[in-house]
Amino acid sequence: MGDLLLVGGVAVLAFAAGAAVVLRRAGARVRALEAERRGWFEQILDRTKAAEEERRAMALVLSSMEEGVLLFGSDGRIRFANPAAERHLGSRPGSIDAILPLALREAVTTASERQGASLVEVETGAPTRWLRGTAAPAGDEGSVMLVVRDVTEARRTEAIRRDFVANASHELKTPAASIRAAAETIASAADDDPIAIRRFAGRLEREAIRLSRIVEDLLDLSRLESGSELSELVDLATIVREEVERFEAAAAEAGVELSARTSPVPPLRGSARDLALLVRNLADNAIQYTKPGGGVEVELSAAGPEVVLTVRDTGMGIPTRDLPRVFERFYRVDRARSRETGGTGLGLSIVKHVVENHGGRISVESELGRGSRFVVRLPIAPP
Repeated sequence: MGDLLLVGGVAVLAFAAGAAVVLRRAGARVRALEAERRGWFEQILDRTKAAEEERRAMALVLSSMEEGVLLFGSDGRIRFANPAAERHLGSRPGSIDAILPLALREAVTTASERQGASLVEVETGAPTRWLRGTAAPAGDEGSVMLVVRDVTEARRTEAIRRDFVANASHELKTPAASIRAAAETIASAADDDPIAIRRFAGRLEREAIRLSRIVEDLLDLSRLESGSELSELVDLATIVREEVERFEAAAAEAGVELSARTSPVPPLRGSARDLALLVRNLADNAIQYTKPGGGVEVELSAAGPEVVLTVRDTGMGIPTRDLPRVFERFYRVDRARSRETGGTGLGLSIVKHVVENHGGRISVESELGRGSRFVVRLPIAPP
């Protein structure tokens, strides 16, 4: 009996030991599975976070773009539109479908059907704006991406360029034709009409001077549009006095009283050459458009962090409708008078570029028949 109990006890111990081993192995396996599960969970979490960060980055890029981006599903409806698309098309995503210009809709359809890019420009809105849309397949079958750009400014710039070329050609052609005609007249009258020769020689000289002024102004304007080197400390008061003296004889000949009032002002950081062009063109313009008996006053003073240059005249004035355009190249309020006085139509455009290059501002006030007032504000050089 005792032996049986001993054997039974040994068996129980052996079973317990085996069970303990099994349990230890099972526990280790459970712990391994738990660690593996945690690893998978962490991987999923990391991938989810990475996907969320990527989604946020993409949303930031799309929301920061100037171009409008729209994604169309295979059913032709908009699935996504970034803020720029809403601005360009003047609507919220849910209602863009209803107001999308037909030309853009057709570009999307063409890209979907032909599986190729489609480009179109469309006029829209009030005031008028021009949009350029590029549609192309976007991965999923039937999906199309439409990128919309506002090209209104580019179109305006191109129109200005075309006008400039046309105006420049016309302005150069007129004195060239006059020079040719005068030369032909001189050649035919060389033997028997010395008076005609002198008259047409004078005309040749005037037209040659005008042609030279146009070319010089075009070169100045081209240089200014490329930016100015503002490396000098400039005493604008000295420039004003010198330029007013330059025009005293011309003003007296035109019967215009020219005066200047300059106060000591701090120096400016800029280009003395360009600032002289600024004063010269403002004074010249004022004298040209002031009738005999009138007056032109040039005033310079300091006002806080700025130097203020004011040019007043008692001339013909500028119609209100023309005020927004007076700084355009070749724009003239009175073309006939400008040609009579040898004006090129580029002076005020040069003035505007000089002011902008120096970080300043220019404004104009005018009353028809009573005169004009141009005010230039330029920043004083920092200490």
